[in-house]
Amino acid sequence: MSDTEPLIESPQRNTKLLIARILVLAIYAVGIIGLSLPDYRDLFLSLTPFQLILTTALLLGFHRGWNDAFPIFGAAAFWIGFGSEIIGIHTGYLYGDYVYGPTLGPKLWEVPLVIGVNWFLLVYLSGALFAKHITNDYVAALMGALVMTALDYIMEPVAVAMDMWYWKFEIIPWSNYLGWLGVAFLIHLIYRKCNFHKENPLARILLIAMIVFFTVLNFTLT
Repeated sequence: MSDTEPLIESPQRNTKLLIARILVLAIYAVGIIGLSLPDYRDLFLSLTPFQLILTTALLLGFHRGWNDAFPIFGAAAFWIGFGSEIIGIHTGYLYGDYVYGPTLGPKLWEVPLVIGVNWFLLVYLSGALFAKHITNDYVAALMGALVMTALDYIMEPVAVAMDMWYWKFEIIPWSNYLGWLGVAFLIHLIYRKCNFHKENPLARILLIAMIVFFTVLNFTLT
């Protein structure tokens, strides 16, 4: 299905969408509460990878572009994002000097596997914002990369407080944001060039939930 094909909603699908939206809001609201309470923080930290995987699965449940181009984008987003983190961890290039903590689960080459999922998810969500409104692929890729970099800026202090990763000398370098912008732009460009249906009715509310989640936790955890 391409972006130009009409969408026909059914009552059953609308009901499922409503339930999914409520579930997304509930997951992130409960996460905010649980992480803000010291007695329950360790439990909710251990659930972080599952939260990410669950919300990604919910999002893909409403994806409609299941053609040959979509897995190409998915694989590119996962492996470029994951590969950039491997380079970052072992060389200090791209993002700066940092190491991953235990919160994000099992690691391969010292990088949590779920990080690849996170890159895919963030590109998908931020790309969907501009899929219908910007026709120029390079402008849309830049806008999506800027949204991701802004989200990373909000997320960084919370991620450190949640033991996701740690920075050398506890200083977040500007190279981190420049690296995010560059890598995100590359993946967004692939996202734009891959011809699959990019509109997802769950994308916007999930992105908003993530922004609120990290914004609130900036006040409660840092």
